[in-house]
Amino acid sequence: MSAMKWEQLLTPTRLNDKDTARELEMGRSPFHKDFDRIVFAGSFRRLGRKTQVHPLTENDHIHTRLTHSLEVGCVGRSLGMMVGEQLEPRLPAGVSSADLGVIVQAACLGHDIGNPPFGHAGEYAIRDWFKRAEAEGSGFLEGLSDTQRKDLLTYEGNAQGFRVVTRIEYNQFRGGMRLTAPTLGAMLKYPWTVEHAGKAGKFGAYQSEREQLAGVAELLGLKSRGDSHWCRHPFAWLVEAADDICYALLDLEDGLEMGILRFDEVASVLTHIAGGAPAEYARMERDQVSQRRRVAALRGAAMERAVNEVAAAFVTHEQALLEGGLEEDLLDLCHPDLGWGVTEAKQIARERIFRNARKAKLEIGAYTTLGILLEAFIGAAHELHHTGQSSFKHQRVLALIGENTPQPRWPLYDSYRRMLDFIGGMTDNFAVDLAQEMGGRLRGE
Repeated sequence: MSAMKWEQLLTPTRLNDKDTARELEMGRSPFHKDFDRIVFAGSFRRLGRKTQVHPLTENDHIHTRLTHSLEVGCVGRSLGMMVGEQLEPRLPAGVSSADLGVIVQAACLGHDIGNPPFGHAGEYAIRDWFKRAEAEGSGFLEGLSDTQRKDLLTYEGNAQGFRVVTRIEYNQFRGGMRLTAPTLGAMLKYPWTVEHAGKAGKFGAYQSEREQLAGVAELLGLKSRGDSHWCRHPFAWLVEAADDICYALLDLEDGLEMGILRFDEVASVLTHIAGGAPAEYARMERDQVSQRRRVAALRGAAMERAVNEVAAAFVTHEQALLEGGLEEDLLDLCHPDLGWGVTEAKQIARERIFRNARKAKLEIGAYTTLGILLEAFIGAAHELHHTGQSSFKHQRVLALIGENTPQPRWPLYDSYRRMLDFIGGMTDNFAVDLAQEMGGRLRGE
């Protein structure tokens, strides 16, 4: 069976910037530049005010999308470097284990960069708004192709993130961040378009980024599974594992912090994942160290075990990853106790944290907030496209978009994408404030 090649999978070539692909700078590889470009991006900075699990929390210890992404990046860097050290004899000349670490770290930092306000609740709110618009015969989706309609009916943060880094941030519609192909490949958890999304509705690129997706796949030599459908880059499995490790363990920590979970149940799961409490834990209990510090010690031990086992599983299954034949997640290939612990952590989060009354109320509010915004911005784009002009109200709505205001001659799908770029880029707080003001809450400076 044919396999992908490390030499091509690790090419330093940049999408849409091929002439400068092999320029070297003392102290920074092209992959380190990817990391820097993501860190300094406004879209990355705004993750600090976007929901991870708990919307609009006032507790500074609770994770936002930004702190979550930073922590996933740390785990991803460790995984990349550990794998790199074991694969070193097979790596291309000039590529080190440190490069592998920063590729995975950069991809981890960018993995949630396309998430809308209110996290997954925001995704569902946008999807459901378009589904309701279609069911009510509003006409908003008339004239669009079948795949364009599916894009809108299945708003996907992963696809929006790919659009942000390849089209929107920095060099707007002239290459975006111009990241290297390996970093983009590692970010692509779902390297296919909506036609292949399946029942889960997961895909990695909108119709508007089909060309960019194909370009990344070609540069990396990803194995094709059909039209606009490729096998993952092997490092995408490491990014997924880093994300799973962090949200499974840190959701428990947030649940404890918010009084939703008890200390003993969180400590029990973390100890199970770690394979036992760390050496200093007995002293911490004896000295009555705070619960927060004891949980941090258990979480550190659990993460260390998880990272070691995931890295080992990657190396063990290297050939299957290169052939595009791996079906299981890397965590599923680790010690059964580790897999059980992560599964148990996710189950507790689903049953206790995600169903928390405060969280449910705020997510219902998120539907209202995004509904007001979509009605205004999609409505304005629809009117402009079909009539060539705008009512006074819609003129004021479009004025908020600035340089990205759609033009009457644009295809309707392109106009909608610009509206969703604007809404998807909002922080939770900005979305709430704007929706309230649009709903009639007026205030001066």
